[in-house]
Amino acid sequence: MPTLFTKIIDGELPGHFVWRDEVAVGFLSINPMGPGHTLVVPRSEVDHWVDADDPLLGHLHLVSHRIAEAVRTVWQPPRVALIIAGFEVPHLHLHVFPAWGLEDFDFRNAEPNPDPAELNKNAESLRAALRDAGHRDQVPD
Repeated sequence: MPTLFTKIIDGELPGHFVWRDEVAVGFLSINPMGPGHTLVVPRSEVDHWVDADDPLLGHLHLVSHRIAEAVRTVWQPPRVALIIAGFEVPHLHLHVFPAWGLEDFDFRNAEPNPDPAELNKNAESLRAALRDAGHRDQVPD
C-alpha cells in the first residue's frame, strides 16, 4: 500500500512542490514549524533512514542543502534546521525549516491549520530563490 508521501508524489493528493528530480522531491509540510518548512522525500519508499543506501542519502542531503540555502535567502533566519524524525509517516523524509531558537525544533509547536494562501506564497518564494540559484530544471512551475 502506497504511503501518504507516495500519494502526494504521484499527484493523488495535493502538495506545494518546490523541487522535483528523478530521485527526490521537496514539498511544503502541511504542519509547518516555520515559513517554508519543506519535506525532502525520496521517490522510493524507504521507511527508516538507516535503510537507505549511501547514494540516496547523499542525494537527499544535497537537495536539503539546496532548499536550506533558499530558506536562508528568503527568511534570513540565524539557522536553517535539518531533522530526520521518521515518526509521522513511514517514508523517509528530511525536514528543512528556518530556526530562530531551540523552541523551533519542537514538533508540538507546528502549525496545525496553516493558511493555504500563506503556503502558496511560501512555496513560490522558495521556487523563485531556487530558480535564482540556478536550479531551474528541478523547480516545478
